[in-house]
Amino acid sequence: MAIQNEREAVIRARGLTKKYKDFVAVNGIDFEVYRGESFGLLGPNGAGKSTTMKMITSVSQRTGGELSILGKEPNTHGPEIRAHLGVVPQKDMLDRELRVWENLLTYGRYFGLSRKWLKSKVDELLEFAQLTEKRNEKADDLSGGMQRRLAIARGLVNEPEILLLDEPTTGLDPQARHILWDRLFRLKEQGVTLVITTHYMDEAEQLCDRLIVMDKGQIMAEGTPAQLIKDYSSKEVVELRFGTDKNEGVAEQLKGKGDRLELLPDRILIYTEQGEKLLGEIIESGLHPITSLVRRSSLEDVFLRLTGRTLVD
Repeated sequence: MAIQNEREAVIRARGLTKKYKDFVAVNGIDFEVYRGESFGLLGPNGAGKSTTMKMITSVSQRTGGELSILGKEPNTHGPEIRAHLGVVPQKDMLDRELRVWENLLTYGRYFGLSRKWLKSKVDELLEFAQLTEKRNEKADDLSGGMQRRLAIARGLVNEPEILLLDEPTTGLDPQARHILWDRLFRLKEQGVTLVITTHYMDEAEQLCDRLIVMDKGQIMAEGTPAQLIKDYSSKEVVELRFGTDKNEGVAEQLKGKGDRLELLPDRILIYTEQGEKLLGEIIESGLHPITSLVRRSSLEDVFLRLTGRTLVD
C-alpha cells in the first residue's frame, strides 16, 4: 500500500471530549494522525488513552468536539469506518480452541470476506506473523509471543488502512518484543497507519514517529520522541546513590548542579548536557556516591516529568 500523501490526516480531532456523567475522561483534545505514520498515545492509567481509542474505533460516541476518521464522521458512519480499521486489543480475544489458521479464517468471515479470497490471505498472514509452521496448532497451545503475533495477523485480515494496537507487547520477553517490533515496522513500510498505546517508553521511542502524552484527559505534550526529549529533558542524566538516609542531605549540597535536580527515595537524578564532566566534578568535590551512572536521557524521563511519579491505580 503506497503512501500517497505523507501529510494526509486519516484521523483528526478538534476539542474532542468524552464525559461519563460528571467525570471528564477526555477533555477537549486536539491531534492529527497522518497516513502511513506510527502515532503513539502515552499516559498513566486513567489518562484517557483507552477512551480516545474507543472513540476512534467508533464503539463509543464522543460527548463534544469534532472527530474525523478517514474523512468520515464516526457517530454516523461507524460500521463503514470499522471496515477499514484493524484492532489488536490488550487481551488477545483469540478463539483458543480453534487452530491458528481457523482463527484467521473465522475472523475474516465476520467482515463478509469470501472463503476463496481468505485462503490465500490466511497463508500470507501466517507467513508475515512467522506462524506458518504452527498453522494447525490450537491458539491456546501457542506461546505468549506467538499469540500476540496471531492477534496482529487477525487484525490485518481485512487489509485495514489503520491498525490500532493497545499495549501490543505487554508481558512478552525481550526476544518476542523485538520480533513484534520488526513486524510492526514492516507494516509501516507498507503504508499502514499505526496507532499505539504502550507503557513501555523504549517501545514508544522505537516505534512512534510522533506521539502525545496524556494525563487526566488532557494532552501534556506532542511531538517526535527526540523533540520531546530535547524540550523536556536534557542530553544526559547522572544517577547517584549515597544511601537512603544520606540522599536528601547530599541533594542540598548539589543544588545548582546541572540543569535540574530531582530527589527520589533511593537516588538523586541530575539532568545535564555533560554527564561525565559533572560526575567528575562531584567526586572531586569530596562527595563519593555508593553507585553512579551517566546515561542518555530518555522518553521515560519526559513521561515522568509531565505526569509525575505517583502510582496511579
